Amino acid sequence: MRNPLENISFLSLFDASAEALILSDSDGCIIQTNPAAREMFGYPEEELLGSKIEMLIPKRLRERHLRYRENYLAQPEKRPMGRGRNLLALSRNGRELQVDIGLSPIRDGNNLFILISFFDATQSRAAQLALQESEERLRLAEHAAGLGVFDRDLTSDTLHWDARSLEILGLAPDTQITYEKFLEITHPDDRASRLAALGRSLNPEGEGEYKAEFRIIRPNDGSVRWIASTGKVIFEQGQAVRIVGVMQDVTDQKAIESKLREQRTAMESLLKRQVAAQTASAIAHELNQPLAALSAYSEVALHELANIECPEKLSRALNRCVEQAHRAGKTLHELLEFLHRGDLLPEAMDINETVKEAIAIVQNDGYSGFHPKIELETDMPLVRANRLQVQKVLTNLIRNGVEAMQTGGVPAAEITVRVQTLRQKNMALVTIQDQGPGLDDDMAKRVFDPFFTTKTYGIGMGLAISRGLIEANGGELWADPVTGAGAVFHFTLPFAS
Repeated sequence: MRNPLENISFLSLFDASAEALILSDSDGCIIQTNPAAREMFGYPEEELLGSKIEMLIPKRLRERHLRYRENYLAQPEKRPMGRGRNLLALSRNGRELQVDIGLSPIRDGNNLFILISFFDATQSRAAQLALQESEERLRLAEHAAGLGVFDRDLTSDTLHWDARSLEILGLAPDTQITYEKFLEITHPDDRASRLAALGRSLNPEGEGEYKAEFRIIRPNDGSVRWIASTGKVIFEQGQAVRIVGVMQDVTDQKAIESKLREQRTAMESLLKRQVAAQTASAIAHELNQPLAALSAYSEVALHELANIECPEKLSRALNRCVEQAHRAGKTLHELLEFLHRGDLLPEAMDINETVKEAIAIVQNDGYSGFHPKIELETDMPLVRANRLQVQKVLTNLIRNGVEAMQTGGVPAAEITVRVQTLRQKNMALVTIQDQGPGLDDDMAKRVFDPFFTTKTYGIGMGLAISRGLIEANGGELWADPVTGAGAVFHFTLPFAS
């Protein structure tokens, strides 16, 4: 079969080449160029033909290039691109190009020609410089962060450590350390957890992320140091073949964390003691008053027993004893409720019915001199909460409103409490509003604090308990800071569906 290239001329192949090609004679005169070369340098063919090749070299470098050309002509040989010199070339518009050249001598009898191929390496050179800059920035960042780099080839089981890694491990710079040696200097108590972390990272079904914190025993001084290490596993065809990562000595950080934990524990212990002291003081104060009253009324009752002619005084004294006993019992009951507010289970309940029940309880509990204004949304979905706990919150808020109005001098006929239910996103919103003096900004912030109270009696646990109960049922309880227009409390509860 005839070779189809036999009819293709050298010039056809020369012009069709994607590489920039220039043919020069032994005197350095350009005798042929292809379109790729003319496009690279921006010259028309007539300006190149007959010109010296040095016209494509920056002026400051032409003399040196002439010496290079003379040395090459003394011993001409084929020099492929990548093995030749990287040169600066000059385009017609004055832009300098970083080029890689290849040289091929061609003999025609006694005549010597040089075929020169050009590759514009400007972009690759820029990419190389960018890579070098990036590597330098990474090196500086690693140095600043105290990071050591490791690279383990899992197929050959070879392990490479940089100088910083060896320094962290307490090893000499030229130490050849194997993975087994690394395991030996790992603290015995941490070897299992570190191996487990490595095993998880090598699982092809996982994320290939290696992360571990462990202690080492440095061979050079015997000190125990904490190491934090992270890495990325490379998989090929479902097999882990390599893991590359960094390590850092975090001993100082661990010491700070330990000290902070100790300080936090001490603070929590102090806070608990303060709360216990406040609680004990409040309980002692609140129980002391009714107990003192019980003692006084009991003495009166005993005195009246000696004079049976005054049964009314005896009855009044005994009734006062009962009232004060109930007061002391209520104080203890509130504290127990606060401590055990999460013991009851939630249920699907009708919030509208619970509102009605709470108002009835308050009215039957001696608070009959107020006018409830009830605004209930119809077709309200059931909420999920503990009915008794929500009922407790409602009765507490309504009682507080009535007492605030009585204390503020609002006439009994005008004492109104508005209880409203609304749908709000996936929650039921309940609002309780009175006509008392209201709450200023400071009071609205502190009103839910345990032991904060504006009353002359009570230990200030009612609203703290109420907020705890609502939050235990997945809702929120808050107050609006409004003065002169009555106190406004809101709470939310999640719908059951």
